[in-house]
Amino acid sequence: MFERGSADEIRQWRGSLASLPRPADTAATIDRITELEKLKSAACAEQARLSAELEAMTRQERAEAGVRKEKQTAGVAAQVALARRESPHKGGRLLGLAKALTNEMPHTLAALQAGVLNEWRATLVVRETACLTLEDRQTVDREIGGDLKRLATMGDHRLVAAVKQLAYRLDAESVARRSRKAESERAVTIRPAPDTMTYVTALLPVAQGVGVYAALKRAADSARNEGDPRNRGQVMADTLVECVTGSPARQPVPVDLSLVMTDRSLLSGDDEPALLLGYGTIPADTARQLVAAAADAGLAWLRRLYTSPRAGDLIAMDSRARRFPAGLGRLITVRDGGRCRTPWCDAPIRHLDHPVRHADGGDTSALNGQGLCEACNQAKEALGWRARPRPGPRHTVETTTPTGHRYRSQAPPLPGASRPGLTRLELYLTDLVLAV
Repeated sequence: MFERGSADEIRQWRGSLASLPRPADTAATIDRITELEKLKSAACAEQARLSAELEAMTRQERAEAGVRKEKQTAGVAAQVALARRESPHKGGRLLGLAKALTNEMPHTLAALQAGVLNEWRATLVVRETACLTLEDRQTVDREIGGDLKRLATMGDHRLVAAVKQLAYRLDAESVARRSRKAESERAVTIRPAPDTMTYVTALLPVAQGVGVYAALKRAADSARNEGDPRNRGQVMADTLVECVTGSPARQPVPVDLSLVMTDRSLLSGDDEPALLLGYGTIPADTARQLVAAAADAGLAWLRRLYTSPRAGDLIAMDSRARRFPAGLGRLITVRDGGRCRTPWCDAPIRHLDHPVRHADGGDTSALNGQGLCEACNQAKEALGWRARPRPGPRHTVETTTPTGHRYRSQAPPLPGASRPGLTRLELYLTDLVLAV
């Protein structure tokens, strides 16, 4: 295990990489790329060991402090996420991977250390053995994780297939139970895509998923055979929209959207991008099209928001209540861009949080308010976590973890904040009951 001062040594190693002599030829260049990839894998193996040790040390410290067993590791995954600049959800997965590798799968950990596996492929091995008993999991670890020569040539698909095949042979019933449980986790999710597009993903049982895709494909083939000028993908996408919404794909669908744009972009043709909450930045022209379509249908409402003339931050509102009133909560959500304020977490805002707890005298105000996802809000309540608003050009919160590490998050710049000569009446929040 590293000593406390070794972080400086690792920092020096990292800094020395850029000063290495350049490779002499293409073969030497490829060799260096290969070795750097192995170095990344070895670093991931060490991160796994350290993450597992962090949880063990935290558990021991809190047990000695009299914390209940079920609370002793609260917030550890969030600390791992912050240290690795990942979301809390990813931090939980990384901590789970670390414990599985260090406690149950030493051969897979050794393959990761040797650079034969990368972190993602090690994750696949752990994931596909999660339903097995410890004994069976160690058998998979020994037979697949221990065969370095075989692992060295396996891609993701072949690795998963090999692990599944062995898992079926060892415990078919556990694998079947896992499949039945997976059906209960079916869901539909959405995430941004480039160029003001979105990915709407449905996680379905295999028969249903294949059936949905086949039906969309048949509809596309039929339309194409009848001379439809759209390509197959376009017809499939439009058919999906029509089946789900019950309206033609080109017809506006009544939904709630929150769009933030400057008065210049809305009324004067300015090119300052707008902010669509739940998605992100969109071009000003696209925002104007959304507003125009909503206005034509009589489904657009405008709310004026006021910003600071200097920093572009929304002007504060106060309340004596413990819960954030609807208007103040809306202001905080807009100010924070609709996304969790924890660094590297892109989850949607689910909770409005007091950085300084209300029980500790924190007031209910825009200054002492931030939008967090559910996981980050729960992590912040664990023993040893603190948060405080700090001075900054925009709303800034500093979070201190139980180890004393500090992380600052700043509210994202809103449309118009980067332009000189801001007026006091700077932003419009447009509520659209429309999606085009």
